[in-house]
Amino acid sequence: MKSYIKFKLSFMMFLQFFIWGGWFVTLGTFLGNNLSATGGQIAMAFSTQSWGAIIAPVFIGLIADRYFNAERILGVLHLLGFGLLYLMSETKDFSVFYPYVFGYMILYMPTLALVNSVSFNQMKDTAAEFPLIRTFGTIGWIISGIVISYVFGWDAQDSIAEGALSNTFKMVAIASLLLGVFSFSLPKTPPYKNDQRNFSLKNALGWDALKLLNDRNFLLFFIASILICIPLAFYYQQANPFLVELGMDNPTAKMSLGQASEVLFMLLLPLFFSRFGLKNTILVGMVAWVVRYLLFAYGDAGEKTFMLITGILLHGICYDFFFVSGQIYTDFKAGEKVKSAAQGLITLATYGIGMLIGFWIAGKISDIFILESGMHDWNMIWKFPALFALCVFVLFLLIFKNEKINFKN
Repeated sequence: MKSYIKFKLSFMMFLQFFIWGGWFVTLGTFLGNNLSATGGQIAMAFSTQSWGAIIAPVFIGLIADRYFNAERILGVLHLLGFGLLYLMSETKDFSVFYPYVFGYMILYMPTLALVNSVSFNQMKDTAAEFPLIRTFGTIGWIISGIVISYVFGWDAQDSIAEGALSNTFKMVAIASLLLGVFSFSLPKTPPYKNDQRNFSLKNALGWDALKLLNDRNFLLFFIASILICIPLAFYYQQANPFLVELGMDNPTAKMSLGQASEVLFMLLLPLFFSRFGLKNTILVGMVAWVVRYLLFAYGDAGEKTFMLITGILLHGICYDFFFVSGQIYTDFKAGEKVKSAAQGLITLATYGIGMLIGFWIAGKISDIFILESGMHDWNMIWKFPALFALCVFVLFLLIFKNEKINFKN
């Protein structure tokens, strides 16, 4: 791959995840403070990610993959996103904000597949070339948190009280405009003409892979994937408001440590996977969720700050050891004919169904444990996902049978 193409793809990935990380991490805090949203309303806003994940495969299969160059539709979606992000920054009422965020996530979620398509189309050795380029996406997410906390200080207590978090939407709106324009200079990625006659809605949603559920082991993994996304939703929805309420300095930048650990444990995953096997790797990922939420339940922003930081740093194990291992397992079980359908099915189960349920539960739990002072009983809130993750861990430990899998398969 030529150096200038590698630069363009890396810059594309950087902006793609800078945009997402620049508003999604602080969304719960913004909604609670700027719009006085309830836990249920905050859950509705976060659930737009799940609706976007459900709709995205249909959009990609019916439109992007069949009729238009991927880089052009990527540009159009981000230009439209620019307008919605700006409108979100100016909104003062949740009833007005919700249609904007819903529309935006319907536009944004398909772009996650589009940036991959643009990248893969330029690569001769995907396994060797893609990880480095994708890493720039994680760097973009990390930089967005650093900018919010250390450059502008929008997540400081006084700034939050003044409504400064609305500026995060303006910041990423500018980035979305930049990526929208920049996308038209990306390498041409034409539609997959050979797939036009073969496309089916069932394949896009992963239904062609449903026969895999006849395998008892895969069925259990499928169920566990949905269930473990319920505690995952608590982290995405509640972690930033939790850290802000506890008075932690620069919480958004500190949360980006989770993405840094994700890069580290991604590199360690092949070694761990080959040495300890699939089942033990997934179990470690599950138990990490339990430990993380107990650390959150009993930590504070004073002498026990190290417990909060440790909980954030566990994100790499929580995500990589379960979700990435699960993608490998799904690929192994599916075989050549239904690989894409199987990955679509797991994506629908996790980011679609699992997190949709999780966001709803997290919103209900946070509303139940509001104190008279207006603060939350975080000790009780975090015990719920910890207990839930523990139950999933025990279920998987007792029922799932280990399988020998070649990591390179």
